[in-house]
Amino acid sequence: MLSTYFVRYRRVLIVLFHLVLIPAGYWTAFALRFDFDPPAHAQDLFWKSVGFVVGLRMLCFAIFGLFQGWWRHVGMRDLTRLLQAVTLSSLVLLPVLFFFGILQEGMPRSVLLLDWVMAVLIFGGSRFSVRSFRESGKAFGRKHRRTALIVGAGEAAERLLRQIWRNPAEEIYPVGLVDDDPQKRTMRLHGTPVLGTIEDIPALVRKERVQLLVIAIPSATREQMRHVVEHCLAAEVQFKIVPSLQELMDGRARVNQLRSVEIEDLLGRDAVQLDLLSVERELKGKVVMVTGAAGSIGSELARQVAGFGCARLVLVERAESPLYFTHLDLALAYPEVDLAPVVADVTDKGRMERVFAEYRPHYVFHAAAYKHVPLMESNVLEAVRNNVLGTLHVAECAAASGARKFVLISTDKAVHPSSVMGATKRIAERIVLGWPSLRRAATDFRAVRFGNVLGSEGSVVPLFKRQLAAGKPLTVTHPEVTRYFMTIPEAVQLVLRAAALPEAAGRISMLEMGEPVKIVDLAENLLRLSGLEPYRDVPIVFTGLRPGEKMHEELVSAVEATV
Repeated sequence: MLSTYFVRYRRVLIVLFHLVLIPAGYWTAFALRFDFDPPAHAQDLFWKSVGFVVGLRMLCFAIFGLFQGWWRHVGMRDLTRLLQAVTLSSLVLLPVLFFFGILQEGMPRSVLLLDWVMAVLIFGGSRFSVRSFRESGKAFGRKHRRTALIVGAGEAAERLLRQIWRNPAEEIYPVGLVDDDPQKRTMRLHGTPVLGTIEDIPALVRKERVQLLVIAIPSATREQMRHVVEHCLAAEVQFKIVPSLQELMDGRARVNQLRSVEIEDLLGRDAVQLDLLSVERELKGKVVMVTGAAGSIGSELARQVAGFGCARLVLVERAESPLYFTHLDLALAYPEVDLAPVVADVTDKGRMERVFAEYRPHYVFHAAAYKHVPLMESNVLEAVRNNVLGTLHVAECAAASGARKFVLISTDKAVHPSSVMGATKRIAERIVLGWPSLRRAATDFRAVRFGNVLGSEGSVVPLFKRQLAAGKPLTVTHPEVTRYFMTIPEAVQLVLRAAALPEAAGRISMLEMGEPVKIVDLAENLLRLSGLEPYRDVPIVFTGLRPGEKMHEELVSAVEATV
């Protein structure tokens, strides 16, 4: 009841609080100046000038917005505004007192300086006291929380600890941090001590009875992350990771929303972050079409395009139910974007002509394709119809309707293709970059080529997870087989960046993907993340290469040159 009353009349109470404490601080300045026994003359000067002090302080506090802030969340910016407001009011007070003759009556200059100090101490101290009281939950309530050890003592750990201490409902209680930086060994972060290094994790877990490890190193390389995970696994307790910087910027997660460590976190290279400002400038306010919009790549592409503020987003997909849920998710996340879900088959030229005539997209991202290599080996005609003819129909419709740009999403399997799927995607590349009727069109045609996408439909990782859930051995085709891997967000960033690059017109764009990854390493890492020992707890069985598969993929063919 009391808290409800305070919230309702909060602004009035804060103003009254300042009206009382401003003259109290001013009187304290006089008391300090005269050893707590101000003579009658000093008391007379106080009463003559206190009205000006209160008026100027209240005016400056209002100008700098000091009556609006939530004191429980006060920070350095609030303290800076307080210093500015107090300093400005003190500086203006001098000419005001001079104008009214009070300064000439023997007003001690030290009183004005002491008043500045008292104002900063009183109003800064009161604000930080409220925040300190709010965050003092760390002194109690440990009984009902899981004891946690934070791995990392940098910016991410600082933000995480701040969130934990602010929110008494948090379920974890940090007992300490670990970090390999020797300069942080004796530090405390929000009162939480750095207890050791990453090597010390297993010992500290036993000593402090830790129930949860929280990895807070978003800047860690994949090699560093593997090192951390290795010691977390050795500690034999549950471990989680804070969201990445990209997830925080996208609004997909908050700093205190911990998630499990995924296989993507252990790729053999750092995640790529591309500059997408030029993409936003191109797509904002435009009509954008995505084919295959309910697939793993198409849906993420649609989500990121919607985030750039396009005027209308046309979602072309022949699978009704996945399209329904993709449209539902986008409508909830981006209510300001005009979404047009279109159930259509890209191989139906008449249908595609009607769709393009109705929506007239400025940009077309063609993600619709069959991608499963062994399946297409036994369904050749469907692979040709969908990947080749579908691409030709969509490209011709884009050119006929005056689309500005058309971006084909291709694959590294189109390089020296050994499979039907790879061959059809290579033909699709040649269509968009060299088909006679398309070369004469005003539309800018380009293609994007990348490797395997972790987490996409048909990817090896979901297969491993299904096998693990079913209690079956993990199957790998060959102990030496390698693939280039990227995450879904990386793949979509590449597509969008390639769409905006002026030098990419009429060319194929690729991501620098580092070294290829052994599939058997992925299987072993997935088992370790699941708390299992490869080959001992779960066998890994080698089944031999399937029809159309290569031992190693390539990014560039012998007849292509990289720029």
